[in-house]
Amino acid sequence: MRSHLPAELNRFVGRDRELAQLDDLLRDARMVTVTGVGGVGKTRFVLRAAAGLAEQERYCDGVRLVELAALTDPGLLDHAVVEALGLTDHTARAPRQVLLDHLAGRQLLLIVDGFEQLVDACAELVRELLRGAPGLRVLAAGRLPLRIDGERVLTLAPLTEQDALRLFCERAAEGRAGERPVDGHETAAAELCRRLDGIPLALELAAGRLGALSVEQLLRRIDDRFQLLTGGGRGALPRHQTLRTTIGWSHELCTTAQRLLWARLSVFAGPFDLEAVEYICVGPDLPQEAVLDVLGELLDQSVVVREDTSDGVRYRLLDTVREYGAEWLAASGDAVRLHRRHRDWYLGLATWCELDWFSPRQAEVAARVEGELPNLRAAMEFSLQSARDAHLAQHLAGTLWFYWVGCGRLAEGRHWLAHVLEAEGEHGSSRLRALWVLGYVAVLQGDAVAAIAALHECREQAEGCGDAVATAYAVHRTGCLSLVTDDMARAEELLGSAQAGYEEVGELNSNVLMCRIELAMAVGFRGRLDEAVSLCEQVVEVCEDHGERWARGYALYVLAYAAWHGGDRRHARELLRETLATHHAFHDLVGTVLTLEMLALIAVDDGDPVEAAVLQGAAERIWPSVGLPLFGSAYFYAAHVLCEERTRERLGDSGYLEHRRRGARLDAAQAVARALGGGHQGDGVRELTPAHETPASPAQRREGSGHAEARRLPLRAERGDGGLKR
Repeated sequence: MRSHLPAELNRFVGRDRELAQLDDLLRDARMVTVTGVGGVGKTRFVLRAAAGLAEQERYCDGVRLVELAALTDPGLLDHAVVEALGLTDHTARAPRQVLLDHLAGRQLLLIVDGFEQLVDACAELVRELLRGAPGLRVLAAGRLPLRIDGERVLTLAPLTEQDALRLFCERAAEGRAGERPVDGHETAAAELCRRLDGIPLALELAAGRLGALSVEQLLRRIDDRFQLLTGGGRGALPRHQTLRTTIGWSHELCTTAQRLLWARLSVFAGPFDLEAVEYICVGPDLPQEAVLDVLGELLDQSVVVREDTSDGVRYRLLDTVREYGAEWLAASGDAVRLHRRHRDWYLGLATWCELDWFSPRQAEVAARVEGELPNLRAAMEFSLQSARDAHLAQHLAGTLWFYWVGCGRLAEGRHWLAHVLEAEGEHGSSRLRALWVLGYVAVLQGDAVAAIAALHECREQAEGCGDAVATAYAVHRTGCLSLVTDDMARAEELLGSAQAGYEEVGELNSNVLMCRIELAMAVGFRGRLDEAVSLCEQVVEVCEDHGERWARGYALYVLAYAAWHGGDRRHARELLRETLATHHAFHDLVGTVLTLEMLALIAVDDGDPVEAAVLQGAAERIWPSVGLPLFGSAYFYAAHVLCEERTRERLGDSGYLEHRRRGARLDAAQAVARALGGGHQGDGVRELTPAHETPASPAQRREGSGHAEARRLPLRAERGDGGLKR
């Protein structure tokens, strides 16, 4: 026989990219090993690939499968391969010599599956066969590579979300004539597939439970996945009958040191780096100098997954693998110590990131915290388990202020800050920090009641214990609250007082610079634009000295407003585009949406009411993700109202609404790309002034309408029976 591959019993799902990649590898190399975590579908994958390869002329002597999963005696390995090749030999020759003689002149692909328990013997055999048979190619499938010369490794990842859902739906429908139990439950099914890491075996076992449970019931029980996911097919290997035995088989193949590190790595809630492992996971039984080697061995066995990111090499455990390790860690009695070391590492990381936020490394800090967020959350949760450690959770939540505020995480920051403040910490300084940060977040969300409650408590306690730094922050954020609630005189007073407090204690960071910018807004809204410009120019100078970009973006926003007010729309637009690029890079939705609002006003003044309406629609979609639109402030809202009035005049009510609705269909990234790159080209409805004519000023266009003064004075709005007045 040329080949003796088993036929497929059900449909193969996905893996098109990996199949093509494997075909390319086999053209370049004579030895390819497909590795992956238990249950990821290595055997099914290589058999699918082999079925296609069997028809190729380069394997004119066929494709043969050697199944070694049930073999435990290395002494029988050669005999097993002889049998798989269908060879009969009654001479006194050794089985290996029989293999070498048979394969020497043949063009054949040998599939070796399930060799993990015989890895050393298998590596020796394959190496000798490849040397003695130039036309032989070997495709192996196992949980670790053979590590022989010339070997190429393809690590099979879990299924994509789309393919995982397809597999789950298909297997759920098998054996149920005409029934599709997932129909109408696709959202829950997608979440189930995600929670099961896209591991095909886990998905198939879960699908088998749909005879007794609904998709939603399965999802609710998934935290106990090892108890739930049992009952594999009768013909399956014993280690594929349940999810526990599948992962347990990988565990049995590990050395003592590998099992120990696997258990300790389970404290990581998300991706991690080598430095974190070397600090957290060491002990007398696993010294730091041994960690790298043991981690590499777990990578080879697909217990640990490597990820190459912009922040460097990272590692992670699939949730299923992590939960198995966590069971062993709990049984070892070492879990509390490991979780404490984990918490201490990420508390130190957050502290370093806060300091480095005020530096040229802001972008790297934002990316680092984004990648470490699952571990930071776990550190806070662990600290809250003990009243003695609650202050550390408060300190950590407060230390991450720059991320909550500057990187578009207001809602999550609000959740954690409120959560950690429910605990009574022993250290007042940690609680004070969490309070003023909570007030800051609430201000930006437009929740004045929550903001004033947190800031009042913070200031009262800070003054009572003589904490000048916390007092300055509480006064600062109370001034910010006055700014967005239209009490400009009070805002100027408080922000000026906070600035003096910062200078007295020698505090300088992005927050302190934001105090100056907010003071500039207050004096600008009060008609003193020259003073506002001077303050923001000072901020820009300090930012450039320190490489700070985030606060600089807000300073440029104020300078752009002043440039627009002075009639220099071109310069204002340039500043706003730079501001928008910065805020979008940091995912700062507050800065992004404020800038879009201002760009909309400049667009209509430039004779492009369509773009103005579209940008207002885009901003309208973003505001609910931040909080109260334009903070509910009449001063901040005045530019929006002026833009809307001018745009409606040019397009008419129906035209304005039509283009605003178009803008509301853009997500934040699309809106930013449009504003930065002129993505509105080809919209069709765009009002242009002929090149030989001088564009009329907004005041000229609106002469006689009672709004000419709005162009010559800082925008100011107040609420009255007639709505907003400028």
